[in-house]
Amino acid sequence: MPTGDGLLARVHPPLGILTLDQARAVAEGARRFGNGHLDLTARANLQIRGVTEATRAPLAAWLAAQGLGDVRADGGPQRLTLTSPLAGHDPDETVDVPTLAAAIETAGLAIPGLPAKTLVVVEGRPGRAVPEADLSVVAEGPGRVAIAVAHGETPRTLLTCAEDAAPGHVAALLGVFARTGRRRMRDLSDGEMAALTGALCSGRPAPSAGSAKARGGFAPGREPARPAGARDLRSVAIDAPFGRCTADALERVAARATAIGADEIRLSATRGFVLLVPATASDAAAAATAALAAEFIVVPDDPRRAIAACTGAPGCASGSTPTLADAARLAAAFGPLAASGRAAHVSGCAKGCARPGPADLTLVGRDGLYGVLVGGAPGDEPAMDLPIEAVLERLGRAEIDGLSAAFAPEITPSACGRTRRPA
Repeated sequence: MPTGDGLLARVHPPLGILTLDQARAVAEGARRFGNGHLDLTARANLQIRGVTEATRAPLAAWLAAQGLGDVRADGGPQRLTLTSPLAGHDPDETVDVPTLAAAIETAGLAIPGLPAKTLVVVEGRPGRAVPEADLSVVAEGPGRVAIAVAHGETPRTLLTCAEDAAPGHVAALLGVFARTGRRRMRDLSDGEMAALTGALCSGRPAPSAGSAKARGGFAPGREPARPAGARDLRSVAIDAPFGRCTADALERVAARATAIGADEIRLSATRGFVLLVPATASDAAAAATAALAAEFIVVPDDPRRAIAACTGAPGCASGSTPTLADAARLAAAFGPLAASGRAAHVSGCAKGCARPGPADLTLVGRDGLYGVLVGGAPGDEPAMDLPIEAVLERLGRAEIDGLSAAFAPEITPSACGRTRRPA
């Protein structure tokens, strides 16, 4: 995909897991065939930036040799499922998440016409479905899951079933969805949603526990298959600020993983990495976290965790503002609001790639200024356009006055900003 700094190459690690050799290969590929910059996405994938027409084919061959090449050529999703980075090692999981996700991936490969962004979330802890997913497969208890489909703001649960039947039901739903021609399940009409539900009520049985071919070899155990001692693991979680890091930084993560005894790097939906190490390596894990603190977010109350930001200018041709630099400035002033659970989004344009939905404060790049929305989404019409300096000045009043009052057009419009209605 073309961007402001060249072509963007997306890497889809199987089940969101990189071996240490694969991580080093991605870093080397980013330096050799790109500009050395990487993005971490909210779907636990990686993006190599700065690829050129001359280096795209060598990069593809390099990644394929590491087991990271594309798995389909029909425009469908290269990776269909999203799981927790602790999948298979979480003592609160009641289903075998890695095996279930792998079976759903296999089933998805056999369905032509699936849109590239189709997403199935597989969650091993009993809980709620995920609104951002087209389908959610969520544990209901030992060996049982609930399957929910995106529908408006609240996912609609369609059925509960044994976990070994879930891949067949998911395949049936995805097959009907692919034939609608829609890009996301949340866009389905009421009639199309009825057809989706009808796929589960047509009287055709879902693949059973004995149908290994239809299930892609899915054979869960009575308990989630965890390595011995999994309950005694410690996780080291680090996030890339605004989802951006360098190839050298990724290589340092791999080096630290080797030093503390982790044998893989797991990508997270928070745009970061998770390393799993024995609890006995607690001191080494703490030292590794401290060593990576200069380049990554390592504490839970870092206000940058509450701010989404895209690449912006000059890295993205659609952006007119330096969103990454401005997001860092915003984070310094957003701390008190982040501590109260508020979230912000700095977007280079109205597409809102980093966060398509609403945030408590959304800034949208517009001709070098920011359109300001309180509680709105990037595609909404802002009430005013302000330079980042004016945004920061008003943000200083928000802790006392509240966001709505601080960014109301009636409050002292900036001379260098534009308002959408009279003050």
